[in-house]
Amino acid sequence: MTPPLRRTLLLLLLTPLLYALVGAPQAASAHTELVSSSPEDGAELTRAPDHLTLTFDEAVDLTGVRVMTVDGGDRLPVSHAPGGDEDTVRVALAAPEHGELAVVWSVVDEEDGHASSGRIALTVGAPAVGAAATKTGGDETVAAAPVPSPSVRKALVAARWTGYLALALFVGGLAFLALLWPRGADVPRARALLVLGWAAGLLATVATIGLQGAYTSFGGPRDALRPATYAEVLATEPGVVLAARGLLWVLAAVVLGALLQGGARTSRSPGWRVGALAVTFGLLRTTGMTGHNSEGGEPSWGAVADFVHLLGASLWIGGLALLALAVLPRRRAAELAAVVSGYSRLAAVSVTAIVGAGLVLAWQVVGSYDALLHTSYGQLLLVKTGVLGCVLLAAYASRQWVRTRLDLAVLLRGDAATVRPFGYSVAVETGLVLVVLAVTSLLVTADPGR
Repeated sequence: MTPPLRRTLLLLLLTPLLYALVGAPQAASAHTELVSSSPEDGAELTRAPDHLTLTFDEAVDLTGVRVMTVDGGDRLPVSHAPGGDEDTVRVALAAPEHGELAVVWSVVDEEDGHASSGRIALTVGAPAVGAAATKTGGDETVAAAPVPSPSVRKALVAARWTGYLALALFVGGLAFLALLWPRGADVPRARALLVLGWAAGLLATVATIGLQGAYTSFGGPRDALRPATYAEVLATEPGVVLAARGLLWVLAAVVLGALLQGGARTSRSPGWRVGALAVTFGLLRTTGMTGHNSEGGEPSWGAVADFVHLLGASLWIGGLALLALAVLPRRRAAELAAVVSGYSRLAAVSVTAIVGAGLVLAWQVVGSYDALLHTSYGQLLLVKTGVLGCVLLAAYASRQWVRTRLDLAVLLRGDAATVRPFGYSVAVETGLVLVVLAVTSLLVTADPGR
């Protein structure tokens, strides 16, 4: 076993210890939902209440709770009920003497930033003429509860897809250079890929903050650009995580700048590798904190599995990108002999980690075979698994080439005709990986199977 591979295995094995050093999350349920209200929805009251009490299935942050009147769109003041738990919210009302009072509520999940919403209507005395609820042909017409804008949701998925790809490209690229190809730090294509990964990661994080605000406030694309939207998101727990990720991308610029300035000499430096490892750990951890890994009965194990899953995917995908776009086009015999065989072993370890951690996450979030087959989350997970299976077939073809044809390619000094089949399998593998990342982005915004 080569020293780089031993270091990678040691990092994967030490992940639970590293995670324990920064603390484990508390148990969490699925997306926050309303359990009950007082008065209840549809209640007919003799006099107007001065407040409405909402009880959710888990503790909520008041900054993530919105209650607005249907008629005027006024936002109502909210507070935790006196002497109540943090899952109970008290809403101040200015109810009419007679008629209907209809409000819509929305709440942002503290763990993953998802928004849930609903509508509550109360009748005080006799309904007023022209009230929001009317009878037409025996059907009641009411204002529907707000839902996130489809365009905002699509933009949020795209931003997360970009963020995942940038994370893999940057983290996996740094690991590829540090463990397998230190001289690559002087190669223009490798340097350009790292800069692209860093820039895309920072921009995707900034865009995600605004889009997350528009998504949770049920606004449109323009709301994602408003400074007030950013201020509202940054006051919530998911917003703090996103802000921390943005700051880590800024800190990553120091690591990247040192590498670009020092080249191969810096990539071999123990001090630089420690700094790169610290930034890598922070980026991976903050990315996993906005997902579904804390769902289920063992949130700590879910978070550890998610970290291992992201680390394995980054080592695999980032290394694959550098291999396809920076190493193979050079067709240098010495690099092919050292880098390709080393990456093949690293990819095998990474895929093993991805599959093992993925099984833990699937059971943690989905929880049952029925949910796997009959929920949108489970069905997306099956699609991801199917595409990943195709990726593994392409990866197997690449590994077979390494075993049977690499020596010949080295002997022929990187002959184009000899290397071309390996390049094709790597290209197919890369394209399918982009599809896997797209499905992963959809999973983050989907309701968990549990």
